[in-house]
Amino acid sequence: MNSPRRKPVSHDHDGASECSTTASTFNATEPGDEHHDNSAGAPTSPNGNEGTAQGKGKDKDKDKDKQDTGFASGTLDSEDLAREEEQDGENSRKQKKKRVNKKELPLAVNMSEGRKWVILTVIMLVQISMNFNTSAYASGVEGIAEEFRISEQAARVGQSVFLVFYAIGSLLWAPWSEELGRKWVLQLSLFLVNVFQLPVALAPNYASVVVGRFFGGLFSAGGSVTLGTMADLYEAEDQGPAVIAIVFASVLGAALGPIPCNALAQYAGWRWTIWIQLILGGVTQLAHLVLVPETRETILIGREIERRKKAGESVEGIEKPERMEFTTKNILVTWYRPFEMFVREPIVFFLSLLSGYSDALIFTALEAFNPVYKQYGFTQAQIGAAYVPIIIGYMIAALSFFIPYYRFKRMLREGKTVTPEFRLWWLLFLAPFLGIGLFGFAWTTLPQVPWIASMVFTALIGLANYSIYLACIDYTVAAYGPYSSSATAGNAFARDGLAGAATMYATPLYEKLGLQWASTLLAFVAMTVIVPVYVFYVYGRRIRLASPFAQELAKKEEDDGDEEQKAVGHRFRA
Repeated sequence: MNSPRRKPVSHDHDGASECSTTASTFNATEPGDEHHDNSAGAPTSPNGNEGTAQGKGKDKDKDKDKQDTGFASGTLDSEDLAREEEQDGENSRKQKKKRVNKKELPLAVNMSEGRKWVILTVIMLVQISMNFNTSAYASGVEGIAEEFRISEQAARVGQSVFLVFYAIGSLLWAPWSEELGRKWVLQLSLFLVNVFQLPVALAPNYASVVVGRFFGGLFSAGGSVTLGTMADLYEAEDQGPAVIAIVFASVLGAALGPIPCNALAQYAGWRWTIWIQLILGGVTQLAHLVLVPETRETILIGREIERRKKAGESVEGIEKPERMEFTTKNILVTWYRPFEMFVREPIVFFLSLLSGYSDALIFTALEAFNPVYKQYGFTQAQIGAAYVPIIIGYMIAALSFFIPYYRFKRMLREGKTVTPEFRLWWLLFLAPFLGIGLFGFAWTTLPQVPWIASMVFTALIGLANYSIYLACIDYTVAAYGPYSSSATAGNAFARDGLAGAATMYATPLYEKLGLQWASTLLAFVAMTVIVPVYVFYVYGRRIRLASPFAQELAKKEEDDGDEEQKAVGHRFRA
């Protein structure tokens, strides 16, 4: 879906950084938001000026008497003059020192538009691959249970473990991508995820499956790095289309998993649902290695400084952005603050809950689709195809978000003030489709109702899921500015954590309540969790101004400096 003017602010997301950064969909300077204090130093005291004038008058009277001695005013005037000349020289040198424009440096933001979209396409592939891994496993649950002689509920632990530690992994990877650069951190993540597919695909027992899934989730960098790469490529006000694309790739990966994997599980066995993850991961890693260069601004500026030094060229005027001191304390602050904001900030808590619940519904559907469509005689492969309507819903939602994006740009051109709450405007219309889709799905799954009817409503669920994800991230980034990476990290943790829980409760829920009433219950919950969207749209500014956490951060920023500028982020899974 966290906005800072640009890069060195911790992003989010993702980062992110990043995220950062995070990475708001429609980020730009909001008119009226920035106030600059142009005063520099205190004015000269009138008394001081008078004293100087009087002193000079006395000096003139005494000059004749003290010409030969060199004492008193004559000597003092020479010292003052020397100091003034030295200061003037220093000021002159500072004025002559020209700061190099960033557009003159080999930064990612200065690449051609075509090159940027090649990189962005590969980053989208990374997102698809990592999120494909979260859902593909579910297709093999029946085969895993049969081979290792465990219950299907126990076999789902492998999926739940992966999702929960995916959330944790996104937080852990973020600081390293900020300090060491995006490319090789993401390469390491992709490599380790691919390596730990092997213990699962070759597992002699179920314990090996769980261990492999545990490390696979933990080593998934997710949006904490991919959204950071996106933020490196575009200025804040131009990030809209790129963020729309990245978020689409993210949700697409999770919905795409069951389509090929259900067929593979049916015709080739459950282990091929793991092998296909490894194949996709390997292709993705190779594409990233070949086509995506380093994009992190601090790394690229550092390289340019070193290149110029070796070539004997001047590095004067190149300002290297401040980088976080890579200390244990700073890393712990980076990891701890997201959880603190999640607990203490109502905006972060309720929007994360909404976003997490929406994402959990997709993983609930992974379990609900089997009993629903088996009553129509669907094979496992055909049930996988039932996820296509969800993808169609994602596509419609993604295209629709160009409406608020262009409205936002027009408002800025007209000089209108755009508050963070504007980011929720489009969601006001789309959020109710979450409950509508669930209610419709619930009562079109009766055997006498054609199967296509329920798929229409799953498309509405997909539309709402994408919209909630994107808008909640976007608003959080705009509302918390330089602290957006920590705020969006809570969103990421809620999404993956609740999705992990959903894999465990979904089947028992549908078995005990039945197909219709289980979905109806979920619909009632959905209508409840969307209420904060309307509350924050109307009262969001008041809530932000009254935030105890924001006040504490402001005081701490005044006393100690902005720690979040030094800590790094973009910690949210896209």
